[in-house]
Formats: sequence, structure tokens, C-alpha cells
Amino acid sequence: MAKRDYYDVLGVNKNSTADQIKSSYRKLAVKYHPDKNKGDKAAEEKFKEASEAYHVLSNSERKQNYDNFGHAAFENGGGRGGFGNFDFSSSFSDIFEDFFGEGFGGSGRRSRKSNNRGSDLRYDLSITLEEAYTGKKQDIKFSTSEKCDICKGSGSKPGHDTASCSMCGGHGQVRSSQGFFTVQQTCPQCSGSGEEITNPCTSCGGQGKKQASKRLSVTIPKGVDDGTRIRLAGKGEAGSKGAANGDLYLFINVYSHSLFKRSDENLFFECPISIADAALGTSIEIPTVDGGKAKIKIPSGTQSGKQFRLKGKGMPYMRGSGNGDLYVQINTEVPVSLNKEQKELLEKFREIENEKSNPSIKKFFQKAKSFWKN
Repeated sequence: MAKRDYYDVLGVNKNSTADQIKSSYRKLAVKYHPDKNKGDKAAEEKFKEASEAYHVLSNSERKQNYDNFGHAAFENGGGRGGFGNFDFSSSFSDIFEDFFGEGFGGSGRRSRKSNNRGSDLRYDLSITLEEAYTGKKQDIKFSTSEKCDICKGSGSKPGHDTASCSMCGGHGQVRSSQGFFTVQQTCPQCSGSGEEITNPCTSCGGQGKKQASKRLSVTIPKGVDDGTRIRLAGKGEAGSKGAANGDLYLFINVYSHSLFKRSDENLFFECPISIADAALGTSIEIPTVDGGKAKIKIPSGTQSGKQFRLKGKGMPYMRGSGNGDLYVQINTEVPVSLNKEQKELLEKFREIENEKSNPSIKKFFQKAKSFWKN
């Protein structure tokens, strides 16, 4: 079946302005919209035909192509700015619902109490590294809103039920016309609940909740790191008129430690030793985060910056079993002030060193001399 002329479809001509084309299409869209003509195939086809025509004539480039070549401009994907695989079968309700949720002709209904859900709360909790290692239970106190104990959160006087909202008729949403468009929005009177309290609770004023000071015992799992967020479902503010509570989020701050530095589950500890201990070797005891001790053997000739790994002596894995590792870094301390005896001993040591000619030092200065010659 041959396509009708697009201008004839919309009841306009080539000289019609963009506003005239738009106005004509609006009238046809309202008249033949599928949501207003349920099961009427003829109306649906006319709606598709009008939408296709408007798609072309509402765009100056497509309109020019159509004026020059007619329907052939868009056949087989031809003509710049043509249809391609453009689908006109979708009703406008699908398009507008993307913007307004249930805007144009939508029939869905949101959960009536979703907009009355209680607010989420944040609580900042600071702990030590040792407490992060072992985990702990702690009582926290904060201000929040709780369900009214008189009306049990309903907002109505005991023995009285709620009524359908007089503004939205119990739907929770109201529609308003804005020219061609029909917009559906949350009812401002009932906030989307669809219900109206006719006999409000005298204790909470019909809100179903009251401000209160709350004490809660929380468990901090072992292995938590700085910045860890813990969600306590349903421990936030009470919802209005019987809606669900919000959540409580604990944000953990772990204090800096005087000895240990942390990276994920691993700990790092810097241990200073003397030149003599680094050269001759020694054994040292170091503290561990659990309050114990660990013994490390320092081999002779240990260089400053050398790290020793103590497996399983780090922080616990918060998810899973086992612990990270503890890395001990050796820092050789060079004495700042020497007494006469120390100076004499070191002078003797240097004399022997020069006679022995340390290979690594000798190699370095050979490279340096070669560089200076070049």
C-alpha cells in the first residue's frame, strides 16, 4: 500500500511553519493516541502515520530531502537524516515515562510508602589500631527519630484508620495538563502514600514518629581499616506514617600509630640499630600489634633499609581468615657525637678498611675517575 503524502497526513502544506506543523500533529496525536483508543487498530495506524510524518517534517534537513525526493529519500536507508531503523510503533507514553516516571498515559503505580522512608544517618567512630586488630563492641549514642509508641507509627489515633487522600483519591499521584502534555507527579498532600490521616495521633501530631535519643550497641569487626563503612540496616530514622526506617552508616576512623604503619592488611615497622650491630650481626626483639614480641636475627653485614618479613604478624583479613604480614625495616643509625675512645677505634677501623680496600667502594671510585676523564 502506497504511503500517503506527509503533508496530507498532517493536514498542512509545504509553506506551513514549524509551529503550524507541530500544532497539527499534536491534535492528531491526542486524537489517535493508543492509550485513548485501546484495541483500535485503525487509530493506532493513524497515530503511527502521523508520528512518521511529523518526524520528517519537523526537521528542516529531512523536510528538504522529502520536498526534493518524496518518500524515496528515506527508502533503504537513503537520504541523509533518514529513518534508518527508527521505530514509530512505540506510543508516546513510553517516551514520556522515561522523563516523568509515569508521565503520559502511564498506568503503573509506585509503592505508596516509598517516599516516606526514613532518612539514612551517619555516625563517625574513631578507634585505635589495636582495637581494629581485635575488633570491639561499643555503645554509641545519637539523636534520631523513632516510631511513635502510642500510634505504633501509623500517625492516627489508636482505634482510627486512615482514609483515602482527598486530593489524589488514594492513587498517591496527581495529573496536571500543561498544554499538549499530561504530567503525573507525586501528590503534594499525602506525599505519595495515597492515605490521609483524619484523626492524627496527639502524641506525634500524625507523623508516626518522634525525636529521641538512641543508644545502640555496635560490633566493630576485627581487621577494619581507616575509611571502612559499616551499614546497619533499619537503624536510621523512622519512616513517616508507618514507612520503613532508614539505615545507619558507621564510618570508621583508625588513629595513626606511634610504631606501626599500615597498608591494607600488612604492617610496617622501622627498627634502628647501631653500625656495630649491622656490621657484626645481632638478635633483636620487636613489638607486635597484638601486644607480644617477635625475635629477629640480624645477619652480619646487614645494610640500612633491609626488610625482614614476619609472616602472619599483620592485621586480620576482615573478609576471610588469616592475617597479613609484618615488615621490619632496619635503619642503621650513624652516631652524631663520639667520645675520644670511639673516635680512636673508628680511626683504627678506617685504617684497616683502607688497607683491605673494600671492593664495592674501590669499584665506585674507579667508575667516578673514568667519568671525570671523559
